[in-house]
Amino acid sequence: MSLVHAISTARRKPYMGVQMEGPVASWYARMTRDRRDHRANADTVARQLPAGGAVLEVAPGPGYLAIDLARRYPGVYHITGLDISHSLVRIARDNARAAGVAIDFRHGDVANMPFEAESFDFAVCVAAFKNFPDPVAALDEIHRVLRPGGRASIFDLRKDAPREAIEQEVRDMHLSGPGAWLLMWIFRLLLLRAAYTRAALERVVARSRFGQGEIVQDGIGFELRLTR
Repeated sequence: MSLVHAISTARRKPYMGVQMEGPVASWYARMTRDRRDHRANADTVARQLPAGGAVLEVAPGPGYLAIDLARRYPGVYHITGLDISHSLVRIARDNARAAGVAIDFRHGDVANMPFEAESFDFAVCVAAFKNFPDPVAALDEIHRVLRPGGRASIFDLRKDAPREAIEQEVRDMHLSGPGAWLLMWIFRLLLLRAAYTRAALERVVARSRFGQGEIVQDGIGFELRLTR
């Protein structure tokens, strides 16, 4: 890493939006516990990862996807999670311990990951990419830590997600009245503003070491598929 990059990384705020620490992190963990996509995303990883493979979840939050993968495929994969939030790392570790699974949850910045090059066969990131202040640096780091031929799936909200589809997504989470109202407010005023259009996402990927990727529309979001 160059000195200039090290200095710019040190000065750069490693996340956008609300800082996920303390009570905010605990609230987020409660709100996202029963999301339907944890299992579906775990299956997406499992379909593309050979037995014994190493998977990295970037920004795992409370760790639900990684834990679901470890619980449903016991001992099959080596699973690591990296999150910028100290509180969410603690919550994820506690959740993994309660589930009886072994996952290496660590604190760190996606734009400056504490891993050797070519450490993982697969990387996955869910609902966090829009919050990265330097998305090109994040993709470059994911590229660096993937082994040759390794793949990545990035799932996130798309800016043109229909309001009706978002409302259905919130209803499917079976939240209380105030909780559902708050989540809809967050979608409209925070998440959609930060979300990517297809064209903007394509430009980010083109500037990264990946150079290109496949964008698949999925419900209110997208899956960005990348190969090293």
